[in-house]
This record gives sequence, C-alpha cells and structure tokens, in this order.
Amino acid sequence: MAETLTDFIASQEDLVQEASLALPHQFSECTYSRGHIRQAVYLCKTCPEPRGLCAACSVACHTDHEQLELFPKRHFRCDCPTTTLAQPCALRPKLEEPNSANSYGQNFTGVFCRCGRPYDPHAERETMIQCLSCEEWFHESCCNLRERPTSREPTPEPLPQKAADENEEAAQDDARSEASSSGLPAPLITGTEYESFVCAGCVSSIPILKRYAGTPGALMIVRKDPSSAWKRLELPSLDEPVLAIDDCESSAAGTKRPRSLSPPDATEGGVSKKSRLSSPTAAAEEPSPSLCLAPPLNPVAQEVLTGKPNASVFGAGDIFLEEGFRDRWCRCASCLPQLQAHPFLLEEEETYEPPEDPDSGLSLEELGMRALERLPRDKAIEGIHAFNSMRDNLVQFLRPFAQEGKVVNEGDVKAFFETLKTSGDTDGEA
Repeated sequence: MAETLTDFIASQEDLVQEASLALPHQFSECTYSRGHIRQAVYLCKTCPEPRGLCAACSVACHTDHEQLELFPKRHFRCDCPTTTLAQPCALRPKLEEPNSANSYGQNFTGVFCRCGRPYDPHAERETMIQCLSCEEWFHESCCNLRERPTSREPTPEPLPQKAADENEEAAQDDARSEASSSGLPAPLITGTEYESFVCAGCVSSIPILKRYAGTPGALMIVRKDPSSAWKRLELPSLDEPVLAIDDCESSAAGTKRPRSLSPPDATEGGVSKKSRLSSPTAAAEEPSPSLCLAPPLNPVAQEVLTGKPNASVFGAGDIFLEEGFRDRWCRCASCLPQLQAHPFLLEEEETYEPPEDPDSGLSLEELGMRALERLPRDKAIEGIHAFNSMRDNLVQFLRPFAQEGKVVNEGDVKAFFETLKTSGDTDGEA
C-alpha cells in the first residue's frame, strides 16, 4: 500500500509518542549507590548468573539480552556493577562486592507461584497477583479463585459483547472485564474487591495477620471437602461467642472494633481497587494499652490455618485485604508492636522510580535540535552542513515525483539513502 510522506511522518511521530509513554524516565544512573531500596527488578536470562538488575541497567547495559521483569522487590540492590555478573556495567564501571543482603527466591530462576511454573507472557492465560509480604507472584487458580485452565495456550480473543440487552450488559460489565483478558470466568473474588493479597505462608508466619484472617476486610476462600466447590468464607455471626486470643493480654481481647462505617459484607463486591498512599494515624503512635479492638477470631479461618489432617474445612489460607485495611488494624499495646515488625502493614511503601526524561515526548525534530545544542561548536557546524546537504539532495530527489504526481514508496526511499551511503563511501576513499 502506497504511503504519502505526510503519512510516514505522522507514523514516526506516533512511534515517538508511544516510546515516551512506555519509557518516560532517564536510564543513566545505576541505583547501586542508593543501597537496598524497593525498586523494579529485572532478571537477565542471557547472563548465566541469576541476578537482578535495576531499570537503568536493564536498558543501558543489557539491552540486547533476554530479560524477565520481576516487578518491585523491597530491600534490593542492583547486581549489575558487582563481581557476580560477567557483563560489565556501562553506568558504573567500578566493580563492587556481591550484594549479600539481597534475597534471591525462585523468581530469579524464572519460576513463580506455589506451583513453580515458569512465566511466559505470550502463553500465560491467568492473572497473577503479588503477595504484599513476600512479594512472590501467584496464579489466581493456585489461590483457588478460579478453576485452573486446561491448557497453557495463548490468550484467546476477548469475549463478544452482548448488544441485545443493555441492562444485562451493565450488570455483567465488571465480571466481563475480569474475564475478558484471559477468556476465563470471573474469579470468586474480583480485583476490585481487595487492595492487597497475602499468601498463606506469610499469613501463618505473621501472628497479627493470622488472627485477622476471615474477619471483616480479610476475605478467604474455603471448601468443606476435596470434592466440594470453592467458595468465599462467610463472616462469623455477631451473636457467636468470642474466642479467646492468647497473645493479647487485654481483658477486652476479641472485642469488636467500633467503626464509622458498617463492616463490608463478604458476599458483596467491595470498592474499586486503586493505588493510594496511606500514613499511620495518630493512634499508631499512641496505642491504648488497656483495650484491644481486634475483631473476634473466625473459627473456620483458624481451622484452615492450623492445617489439621482431620479438619472439617479446607483452604490454602490466603487472605485478600479490602481497601483501607491499614486504617482498620487494632493499635493496642499488644497489636501495634506486631504491626511495626512489618512496616508494610502500617504504611504503603515507596518504590523508587528513575527521574523523568526531559526529552520524553519531544518530536524527532526537537530531539535533533536538542542533540545539536549539546555538541561542541565545531561539531555542531559540521552537523548543520551535513543536514543542509542531505536536505538539498532530498529536495532534488523528490522534485521529479512531485512534478509527475508519483507516490514515493519504500523502495524509492531506500534507494535514496543507498545513494547517499555510496556517495559518502566514495568521498571517504577520495
């Protein structure tokens, strides 16, 4: 198909805009000097050593290598300038000692989730969710949110929209949005109903999370026996007896916490999931030593987390924390220290991002002019002369097409630049 010069220029401008949106940052500084921070980490699969790269090194030092994005990891320092990687760091040439404080889980071997499957973005059909605590990634089916797909075939086309009944369309819109990206039914708990996910292993190892499991705002998935269907765990009835909480010495242990809003119903959808920064309230700094406001224990959730062979209910033990969970914690003298031992439970962590690129979004002409301004004066003059010469040659080349009304095709453009290249080689030899 013939393409006019205007169309070609417009397509190039679109590509520049897409690139500026995809990579709006500068990648000129390795984060090694910043120490152990929470940052996006990339695994270079070409290098034989399974180590992590910061965003800048993934672009500047390993551009031609196959990489896998591991997404944010806390307390991680870039491995690119260390002696553990044979590939030299282009941003920090000085070799540094290995980062012994970095944690290298199974993600650094290219596998994820409790099922240990490798991740292939072209074949993966399921949504994966990240644990707030260990930052491992899990398939929704491995969290019992949906049935596991029967194959790992490429993602199918989105489900066709129903145009016959607009009311039904509106009622099923949320469920369809959850399913359209994977061609699978909507999960038992949709992404809009929870803010953060914590895997069973982390729940069991963090006492404060274990005691909140299955209470309002901490949803769980369970089933009665291996042959039953998975379902959302029902919240305990308010008239059920409150179980004793051994690790809280308050005489009011297990007292239901009063709230300004009614507790969310476990069988209804929650509010939309969104990124938000939250800070500990004043109560976090001044705990009440005499009153525990933690909700009553959910006996079913505790049975699941205990993992007894003769348990009457089964589940992985994962919890799904609804939005605003950080504001609902009890901050008594017993609960607050447990939260402070895991700061991400009290305050959303800051994730480092490279500085903004001042050239992002500029047109090719503007980028060329900015590059020209950065050159020494003699080099800039040479560049201007070379550009003017190419412009004159291009005008001369295009004049016959304009006079005869012909369309310039891709072959014509390639021929023009081949002529320029041949002419340049000849001039060099002379």
